[in-house]
Amino acid sequence: MVSQRMPGTCLRMDRSAQTRYDPRAMAKRRRSRRKPTPHIYSPMVWPTWFFVGLAWLIAHLPVPWVFQLGRITGVLAYHIAGSRRAITEVNLAHCFPELDDAERKRMCRQVFIEICTGALELMIPWLNPGKSLKDRFQVTGREHLDAAVAEGRGVVLVGAHYAVMDVISEPLGGMQIIDVMYRYNNNPVWEWLQVSGRKRYFDGVIERDDTRQTLRRLKQGRAIWYAADQDYGPKHSVFAPFFGIPTATIVATSRFARLNDSPVLMMEQKRDWARCGWDIEFSPVLENFPSGDDEADAARLNGLIEASIRKHPCQYLWLHKRFKTRPPGEPSFYDKR
Repeated sequence: MVSQRMPGTCLRMDRSAQTRYDPRAMAKRRRSRRKPTPHIYSPMVWPTWFFVGLAWLIAHLPVPWVFQLGRITGVLAYHIAGSRRAITEVNLAHCFPELDDAERKRMCRQVFIEICTGALELMIPWLNPGKSLKDRFQVTGREHLDAAVAEGRGVVLVGAHYAVMDVISEPLGGMQIIDVMYRYNNNPVWEWLQVSGRKRYFDGVIERDDTRQTLRRLKQGRAIWYAADQDYGPKHSVFAPFFGIPTATIVATSRFARLNDSPVLMMEQKRDWARCGWDIEFSPVLENFPSGDDEADAARLNGLIEASIRKHPCQYLWLHKRFKTRPPGEPSFYDKR
């Protein structure tokens, strides 16, 4: 039976799952479930090394060339990656119902261009760190971050999976106060690349399950940057509106802020095609956050992320199953027809 809740309401997940919340036990269980990984020089990962070598060459190209190559690979990926294109089309249809099919098709194509360009440009700081990109950045709202850090209680810096990601490492790392959270990858080459690439700029590169390390860094007065917009399943989440759709939303932001009384602010980044550069913007500290109500906090964060996405809707990772977990009784958005 389909849930009778209205799309604009928050739905609480299984309360028994919430009351059993134990970050360290959860992290231990997740690590134990990881698949055995091959050696970093195993023949099984030689294809990955080939792509790393190719990425090294791309990272040494002029930035405008990287942007143009991103356009080309994005168009190719749009035509080749059928399953990801289908996911993107489903997401766009649910989030932008006011657009007609032709408009959403053009939007989907541009999403692939933005994502592929982001995948290429992040290789510059990871594989060509000697190439400075500082002159290509415009940063606004830095005073909000500085003021939050000055409080000495750590900062929860909330982002989202925009098409622009790790290419911003150089300006962020130069602030000397920001650590990053990331997701462990079973491919040892990619795991080495993403961790070593980030450690060039950030003192702390924290695996997302390492709650103890995250809290330790916050207590040291550091800012922790992480994306709060992926679907990690029903446990430790609530349903909160995102583009008018009840969406499984993690409550870690509220809990981190509450445990250390840390201020929370948002960060967004976008690509400027005209000048082949990037913009970073920090919001003011969120007032009355956390509120003590996980559902209200999740709805507020989703609303802020949605507002940011609507400014540049193609520069978001629509390729992932953001609406994978549905309220009880509701069918999947992604079932094959």
